[in-house]
Amino acid sequence: MNIEIIVLVVQIIAALGVVVSVVYLGVQIHQQNEITKAQFGHSLTQRVYDRYLATAMSSEFSNFSSKDWGSEDLTDTEQWRVTMFIITLLVDIFDVYEKVEKGFVEENHLIMRMHALKLGIMKTKRATGVWNFWKLSRDQKFIDWFESEIYEVDENYVDTSKISSALKSSVR
Repeated sequence: MNIEIIVLVVQIIAALGVVVSVVYLGVQIHQQNEITKAQFGHSLTQRVYDRYLATAMSSEFSNFSSKDWGSEDLTDTEQWRVTMFIITLLVDIFDVYEKVEKGFVEENHLIMRMHALKLGIMKTKRATGVWNFWKLSRDQKFIDWFESEIYEVDENYVDTSKISSALKSSVR
Protein backbone atom coordinates (compact mmCIF):
# COMPACT_ATOMS: atom_id res chain seq x y z
CA MET A 1 0.00 0.00 0.00
CA ASN A 2 2.86 2.32 0.62
CA ILE A 3 3.86 2.19 -3.07
CA GLU A 4 0.29 2.89 -4.18
CA ILE A 5 0.16 6.05 -2.05
CA ILE A 6 3.49 7.20 -3.43
CA VAL A 7 2.30 6.58 -7.01
CA LEU A 8 -0.95 8.46 -6.27
CA VAL A 9 0.94 11.43 -4.79
CA VAL A 10 3.29 11.50 -7.79
CA GLN A 11 0.30 11.46 -10.17
CA ILE A 12 -1.35 14.32 -8.29
CA ILE A 13 1.88 16.33 -8.34
CA ALA A 14 2.29 15.61 -12.06
CA ALA A 15 -1.31 16.69 -12.74
CA LEU A 16 -0.78 19.91 -10.77
CA GLY A 17 2.44 20.49 -12.70
CA VAL A 18 0.56 20.19 -16.00
CA VAL A 19 -2.11 22.65 -14.80
CA VAL A 20 0.50 25.14 -13.61
CA SER A 21 2.38 24.77 -16.91
CA VAL A 22 -0.78 25.41 -18.94
CA VAL A 23 -1.63 28.48 -16.85
CA TYR A 24 1.94 29.76 -17.19
CA LEU A 25 1.84 29.20 -20.95
CA GLY A 26 -1.46 31.10 -21.15
CA VAL A 27 0.05 34.05 -19.26
CA GLN A 28 3.11 34.02 -21.53
CA ILE A 29 0.94 33.98 -24.67
CA HIS A 30 -1.16 36.86 -23.34
CA GLN A 31 1.95 38.91 -22.54
CA GLN A 32 3.40 38.21 -25.99
CA ASN A 33 0.14 39.32 -27.61
CA GLU A 34 0.23 42.57 -25.65
CA ILE A 35 3.85 43.16 -26.66
CA THR A 36 3.00 42.46 -30.30
CA LYS A 37 0.06 44.90 -30.17
CA ALA A 38 2.30 47.56 -28.67
CA GLN A 39 4.92 46.99 -31.38
CA PHE A 40 2.28 47.25 -34.14
CA GLY A 41 0.92 50.43 -32.57
CA HIS A 42 4.39 51.90 -32.28
CA SER A 43 5.26 51.12 -35.91
CA LEU A 44 2.01 52.68 -37.13
CA THR A 45 2.60 55.79 -35.06
CA GLN A 46 6.20 55.93 -36.28
CA ARG A 47 5.03 55.93 -39.91
CA VAL A 48 2.92 59.03 -39.29
CA TYR A 49 5.68 60.76 -37.34
CA ASP A 50 8.15 60.02 -40.14
CA ARG A 51 5.82 61.70 -42.65
CA TYR A 52 5.41 64.71 -40.37
CA LEU A 53 9.15 64.96 -39.84
CA ALA A 54 9.85 64.64 -43.58
CA THR A 55 7.44 67.50 -44.20
CA ALA A 56 9.00 69.63 -41.49
CA MET A 57 12.56 68.94 -42.66
CA SER A 58 12.04 69.35 -46.39
CA SER A 59 11.13 72.77 -47.74
CA GLU A 60 10.54 71.24 -51.16
CA PHE A 61 8.10 68.67 -49.79
CA SER A 62 6.37 71.29 -47.64
CA ASN A 63 5.91 73.51 -50.69
CA PHE A 64 4.58 70.55 -52.65
CA SER A 65 2.24 69.46 -49.84
CA SER A 66 0.78 72.93 -49.52
CA LYS A 67 -0.30 73.06 -53.18
CA ASP A 68 -3.90 72.54 -54.25
CA TRP A 69 -3.78 68.88 -55.25
CA GLY A 70 -7.08 69.23 -57.07
CA SER A 71 -5.70 71.93 -59.34
CA GLU A 72 -5.34 71.35 -63.05
CA ASP A 73 -2.21 73.55 -62.99
CA LEU A 74 0.05 70.87 -61.50
CA THR A 75 2.98 69.77 -63.64
CA ASP A 76 3.19 66.17 -64.80
CA THR A 77 5.80 65.51 -62.12
CA GLU A 78 3.62 67.05 -59.42
CA GLN A 79 0.62 65.02 -60.59
CA TRP A 80 2.70 61.85 -60.37
CA ARG A 81 3.94 62.78 -56.90
CA VAL A 82 0.38 63.45 -55.73
CA THR A 83 -0.72 60.09 -57.12
CA MET A 84 2.11 58.25 -55.36
CA PHE A 85 1.42 60.02 -52.08
CA ILE A 86 -2.28 59.14 -52.27
CA ILE A 87 -1.36 55.51 -52.94
CA THR A 88 0.93 55.62 -49.91
CA LEU A 89 -1.92 56.91 -47.76
CA LEU A 90 -4.34 54.29 -49.08
CA VAL A 91 -1.93 51.41 -48.51
CA ASP A 92 -1.41 52.74 -44.99
CA ILE A 93 -5.20 52.77 -44.43
CA PHE A 94 -5.49 49.22 -45.81
CA ASP A 95 -2.83 48.02 -43.38
CA VAL A 96 -4.24 49.83 -40.35
CA TYR A 97 -7.81 48.72 -41.12
CA GLU A 98 -6.71 45.08 -41.26
CA LYS A 99 -4.79 45.41 -38.00
CA VAL A 100 -7.81 47.00 -36.28
CA GLU A 101 -10.13 44.30 -37.64
CA LYS A 102 -7.84 41.59 -36.26
CA GLY A 103 -7.56 43.36 -32.91
CA PHE A 104 -3.84 44.00 -33.28
CA VAL A 105 -4.10 47.76 -32.70
CA GLU A 106 -6.58 50.21 -31.25
CA GLU A 107 -9.08 51.92 -33.53
CA ASN A 108 -7.58 55.35 -32.78
CA HIS A 109 -4.85 54.65 -35.36
CA LEU A 110 -7.53 54.30 -38.03
CA ILE A 111 -9.66 57.22 -36.82
CA MET A 112 -6.79 59.70 -37.04
CA ARG A 113 -5.78 58.57 -40.53
CA MET A 114 -9.34 58.68 -41.82
CA HIS A 115 -9.85 62.12 -40.32
CA ALA A 116 -6.86 63.37 -42.32
CA LEU A 117 -8.26 61.88 -45.53
CA LYS A 118 -11.68 63.41 -44.87
CA LEU A 119 -10.13 66.88 -44.88
CA GLY A 120 -10.15 66.87 -48.66
CA ILE A 121 -7.37 64.74 -50.11
CA MET A 122 -9.79 62.04 -51.23
CA LYS A 123 -12.29 64.56 -52.68
CA THR A 124 -10.05 65.41 -55.65
CA LYS A 125 -10.58 63.82 -59.06
CA ARG A 126 -7.09 62.35 -58.94
CA ALA A 127 -7.67 60.70 -55.55
CA THR A 128 -11.04 59.36 -56.65
CA GLY A 129 -9.37 57.84 -59.70
CA VAL A 130 -6.65 56.27 -57.56
CA TRP A 131 -9.28 54.91 -55.19
CA ASN A 132 -11.35 53.46 -58.04
CA PHE A 133 -8.26 51.57 -59.21
CA TRP A 134 -7.08 50.36 -55.80
CA LYS A 135 -10.49 49.38 -54.46
CA LEU A 136 -10.42 46.46 -56.86
CA SER A 137 -7.93 44.88 -54.46
CA ARG A 138 -10.22 45.22 -51.43
CA ASP A 139 -13.22 43.24 -50.23
CA GLN A 140 -16.73 44.70 -50.39
CA LYS A 141 -16.93 45.23 -46.62
CA PHE A 142 -13.88 47.50 -46.72
CA ILE A 143 -15.08 49.31 -49.87
CA ASP A 144 -18.48 50.03 -48.30
CA TRP A 145 -16.89 51.22 -45.06
CA PHE A 146 -14.28 53.41 -46.77
CA GLU A 147 -16.70 55.03 -49.21
CA SER A 148 -19.25 55.75 -46.50
CA GLU A 149 -16.50 57.31 -44.37
CA ILE A 150 -14.97 59.41 -47.16
CA TYR A 151 -17.67 60.18 -49.67
CA GLU A 152 -20.91 60.13 -47.68
CA VAL A 153 -19.79 62.07 -44.65
CA ASP A 154 -21.23 65.44 -43.63
CA GLU A 155 -18.25 67.70 -44.24
CA ASN A 156 -19.36 70.14 -41.55
CA TYR A 157 -19.54 67.48 -38.84
CA VAL A 158 -16.52 66.30 -36.92
CA ASP A 159 -16.97 63.87 -34.03
CA THR A 160 -14.53 65.60 -31.71
CA SER A 161 -14.99 63.04 -28.95
CA LYS A 162 -13.47 60.33 -31.15
CA ILE A 163 -10.76 62.57 -32.50
CA SER A 164 -9.70 63.98 -29.15
CA SER A 165 -9.59 60.56 -27.49
CA ALA A 166 -7.69 59.14 -30.46
CA LEU A 167 -5.27 62.04 -30.37
CA LYS A 168 -4.73 61.74 -26.64
CA SER A 169 -4.03 58.02 -26.81
CA SER A 170 -1.73 58.25 -29.84
CA VAL A 171 0.43 61.07 -28.44
CA ARG A 172 3.15 59.49 -26.35
